[in-house]
Amino acid sequence: MTNTDKTPHLLALKQLNKPIKLWLHDERDQHVSKCIAETGIWEAYETELFIDRLTAATVFVDVGANIGYYTAIAADQFAGSGHVFAFEPDPDNFQLLNKNLQENDLLHVDAVNAALSDQRGEGHLFLNTSNFGDHQIYDDGTGRNSRPIKLINGADYLNHKVNHIDLLKIDTQGAEFHVVAGLMPLLQASGDKLSMIVEFWPYGLRRAGASAHLLLDLLSSLDLPFSIIDHQGHALLSCSEQQLREWVDMVEEDREDEGFMNILIGR
Repeated sequence: MTNTDKTPHLLALKQLNKPIKLWLHDERDQHVSKCIAETGIWEAYETELFIDRLTAATVFVDVGANIGYYTAIAADQFAGSGHVFAFEPDPDNFQLLNKNLQENDLLHVDAVNAALSDQRGEGHLFLNTSNFGDHQIYDDGTGRNSRPIKLINGADYLNHKVNHIDLLKIDTQGAEFHVVAGLMPLLQASGDKLSMIVEFWPYGLRRAGASAHLLLDLLSSLDLPFSIIDHQGHALLSCSEQQLREWVDMVEEDREDEGFMNILIGR
């Protein structure tokens, strides 16, 4: 059983229908859990954008759900009337996710202990010992311990449950291409109501066996607008596919450059 803080932490969000408390990892996690413990929020501007888009959503899919921060907020906003799917491959994170759903009586969430991919089978998750949101599906050469995980195709799993997606969040430390590729039939069926918040990390995408350009090929085929999420300036910066490709080329001039951004795809 994973070690957790002794008491759940109350989220500092006024937009919630009811108070949400989250159990967190103990002091070993120096990122998501630490930030929520200290401030009551994670990714403040992304959270604002996320809640704004939930008002028009009935189907939310959380890929790389971690301890369930975004999952719990969506389930609270839907109040049982929509569909929330959460995918988290790490057993320790998944245990906390389930504990947080139970703590807040959000039992209508479909939570799955697996990684979304474009294939089905077995994989390995390479573990970060100080950032439990930075586990990766590839070996980065730093001697990380790994554990076996289950891989499932997103469209295969969801097709029997929903016929579209309104809001999709993907934060999978480089596996985003494989996630999007597996979900493409549903994304294409979702039309212009679809919104996606995606971590865009050329270094990680390349190490995971894909590339930022291949991911842009998939995303651009949906014919939706791109925006860069400026979390410091709390602004959405409209950009073109070409501008993103030029940024990728600039970053990849140095193969060790780990620059990344979060992007919004959709109106």
